[in-house]
Amino acid sequence: MYQQKTKETENSVIEFIENVDQPQKREDAYRLLDMFSETTGYPAKMWGSSIIGFGSYHYKYASGHEGDAPLVGFSPRKAKISLYFATGDEARDNLLEQLGKHTAGKGCVYINKLADINEDILIALINQSVQFLKETYPPAE
Repeated sequence: MYQQKTKETENSVIEFIENVDQPQKREDAYRLLDMFSETTGYPAKMWGSSIIGFGSYHYKYASGHEGDAPLVGFSPRKAKISLYFATGDEARDNLLEQLGKHTAGKGCVYINKLADINEDILIALINQSVQFLKETYPPAE
């Protein structure tokens, strides 16, 4: 049976950010922490060893695969900062076109630093992702 690797932990978000080697990335991580917290209203939680997530939802695919994931999140990785947003919504693609300098994978958006992007669009992406996931995976009653 499949075991989900990335789970919410009790590890310290602040301790994780303090251990980011690059000063600029650490500063950006604190700014992102504030932006995600204020925008979502959820407290920051560590997911696995390196993802800072906000809120959570339970997903179940047609294949039977299911698990829990943060609604949105980020990780100040060595090479780039990873931003985690929901996929599958056209609004995400439209917002990404306005974000600024980034690359995008399936579920991740990668930036070098906050100065490269439009923070208002980032806030819109956070809101769009949270709303989309809450509509797509409503909490069980």
